[in-house]
Amino acid sequence: MNRNNSGQVKRPGWLTIRVRSGDNLDYVEKILADNHLNTVCREANCPNRMECYDRKTATFMILGRICTRNCRFCNVTGGEPPPLDDEEPARVAEAVDKLDLKHVVVTSVTRDDLPDGGSGHFVRVVEAVRARCPGVIMEVLIPDFKGDRDSLEKVIRSRPHVINHNVETVPRLYCALRPQADYSRSLTLLRRVKDGNNGIKSKSGIMVGVGETKEEVLGVLKDLRDSMVDFVTIGQYLAPSKEHYPVVEYIQPDRFAFYREEAYRMGFEYAASAPLVRSSYHAADMLRAGG
Repeated sequence: MNRNNSGQVKRPGWLTIRVRSGDNLDYVEKILADNHLNTVCREANCPNRMECYDRKTATFMILGRICTRNCRFCNVTGGEPPPLDDEEPARVAEAVDKLDLKHVVVTSVTRDDLPDGGSGHFVRVVEAVRARCPGVIMEVLIPDFKGDRDSLEKVIRSRPHVINHNVETVPRLYCALRPQADYSRSLTLLRRVKDGNNGIKSKSGIMVGVGETKEEVLGVLKDLRDSMVDFVTIGQYLAPSKEHYPVVEYIQPDRFAFYREEAYRMGFEYAASAPLVRSSYHAADMLRAGG
C-alpha cells in the first residue's frame, strides 16, 4: 500500500473532488450567514459541500457548533456547548423558505448536557419548517440521546419523513473511533423508529477504510436490516486532519459496488455505496427511489 513521507496512506488518483464555484454557492453561503446558521457540510468538512451548495441544498446543524463528545473521526469541535438558541428554529425555517428547498435535512451535534439530548429542539425545528413551508420533506439525522426512549419518542411524534442515525463503523472499532457511543444502543434506537408501523423511513450509514474487514461490514449491514432499516449509506472515511484517526485503507470502487449489491440482496429499499457517499448526500433522490 502506497504511503507518503509521513507514513500515511496516499489518496489514490481516482478519488478526486470536483472544485465548483458559482452564484448558487455564494447565495447559499449568504443565506446561512444572514441567519447565523451552521451546516454539517462546513463543520464536518464534507467533501461534497461545494456540489450540494451548487444544487442549493444543505444539511442544517442545530444545537450549536460544540459537541459534548469527541469522536476521533469527526471534525466538529468538542467541548462545553453554549445554551440553546430559542430563535434557531425560526431561522432554519426562514433559510428553507428562501432557498426554496423541497427536502430538508436537519442534524445536530451531540448534546449529552441536555436532559432530553436536544430532542425537543429537533421537534421545534421540524414544526417551524412545516409551519412556514408546508409540504416540505423533513429528514432528521439524530444522535443517540444516550438511549433515552422518551427523547426519541418526541422526535417520532413530530413525524419527519425520515429518521437517520448512523452507526458509523463496525462494533470492534467503537472504542477506537467513538468511545462514548454504543453500537447496541444505536441498533435499539433504529429498531424503535419502526415500532408501531408509523410510516417513517429509517436510515443509517457506515464509513469504511478505518481498518474494518469485509465480513464486519456485511455483519453491520445484516444488523441494520434486522433492525428494519430502510436506507443505508456507505462511504470512504477521509481524515479531516493529521490529528484525527488515520485512514487505514482506501477502498476500491468495486468493493463499494459489492457492498451495494449485498445491501439490496438483504432487502434494503435503497443503498448508496461509493467513495464520496455521505449520509445526507442526494437524500431527496434516495427517498424518491426507495419510497
